[in-house]
Amino acid sequence: MEQKEKIGFFSIGINLLLVGIKGLLAYLSGSVALVADTIHSLTDVISSITVLAGIKISKRRSKNFPYGLYKVENFVSMFTSIFIFFAGYEIVKTVFFEPFSLKTEYLPYAMGGVLLTMGITFAFSRYELRQGEAIGSPSLIADAKHIRTDMLSSSVILAGLMGAWFGLDLDKIAAILVVLLVFKAGAGIFIDAFRVLLDASLDFETMDCVKTIILKDPRVVLINSLRGRNSGQYKFIEADIVIKAKNLEKASAITRKIESEIREQVSHVDHILIHYEPQKKETSTLAIPLMDDSRSLSEHFGDAPYFYLACVRERDDAILSEAYHRNPFAGEEKGKGIKVSEWLLEKSIDTIYTPKGFKGKGPGYVFSDAGVDVIVADDRSLKEIQRSFQEGGRL
Repeated sequence: MEQKEKIGFFSIGINLLLVGIKGLLAYLSGSVALVADTIHSLTDVISSITVLAGIKISKRRSKNFPYGLYKVENFVSMFTSIFIFFAGYEIVKTVFFEPFSLKTEYLPYAMGGVLLTMGITFAFSRYELRQGEAIGSPSLIADAKHIRTDMLSSSVILAGLMGAWFGLDLDKIAAILVVLLVFKAGAGIFIDAFRVLLDASLDFETMDCVKTIILKDPRVVLINSLRGRNSGQYKFIEADIVIKAKNLEKASAITRKIESEIREQVSHVDHILIHYEPQKKETSTLAIPLMDDSRSLSEHFGDAPYFYLACVRERDDAILSEAYHRNPFAGEEKGKGIKVSEWLLEKSIDTIYTPKGFKGKGPGYVFSDAGVDVIVADDRSLKEIQRSFQEGGRL
């Protein structure tokens, strides 16, 4: 049995206990207000049973409901808000329309019993609210807020009993304050459930977190669209992105990695759909490590004195612009290969030519993660590579 189902059964048990205590107090004291509050607690039992039924139904899947019945929990939350509104009505009716016929000898017991029910209600509602927020169950959260209204209604009863004990009439003022709080709680639950049922977007914090995770990957160029919605306690996220990858297998690996990170950082994600398309560029930038003569290819990537960068038109491989850059990390003692790789990434390179590969080396991992193509060049001079472009073919 799942945690939220156990809490659902606890809620039914607590409400039955409250019905018993309030019924006994009403019988002893002759308080019509306590009779009304006992009836009110019976509605709480019905509400708790409804919550438990919603939790059980929401877990089911079928061919007709492939995305699950999670929204049943939100229907339950909306239904619970109606019970909260009814609780407000009960308080008004009890205080303003029902006559009090109290047995004064039992007032201390009645007041003590009401305080006991308030303590039980407060303790359990806090526990259920914490558990509901921890597992993201809207129905448990709604039920906790509903149960808390019992404490408010009990405070009205207590005010009436104390007023009778001291000869004061305070119940009407307390009732107005409590009814306002009750209706505020009910309205909040109703609006939250209604938003989910209409597929309103996920909250800003969640969507911003998902956006940050996606854009953190250096191979993601652009987010075309990002959508998210709730269904019960679960989240459904859809994204349309542009990635820097020419290979379908590599592109799929990128999206799987992004999905995994989203699930790790965002709780209760049921479904993620990421549609991707390769980046379409009119030009690309290539880099070539060179020796001091600025003509011969350097076999030592990190130690290369210079780097040749060229902007190439994708349509016909024509070289549009070119430049020579001194390697700013050539004199470094450690980690220069990775530093050079990151420096070249800042210049938005798409392809790196080198006489040797980077298998098992730091620059290879950096370029692979960024979607940069690494080409092992057989030609040993810059002119030979340039000539291959002029002849209309890449290495």
